[in-house]
Amino acid sequence: MARKPNYQFERMERERLKASKTAAKAAEKREERERARASTAPPEEDK
Repeated sequence: MARKPNYQFERMERERLKASKTAAKAAEKREERERARASTAPPEEDK
């Protein structure tokens, strides 16, 4: 016998997975920008 579909739960799971992928991509882009900024930044002088 087939199970009764739980559409609300399935949709919440899809949205949760999509949000976690989006957050991971955003974190990766942020880290890449920080690495690029650190490698091109001029050295700071001590005063």
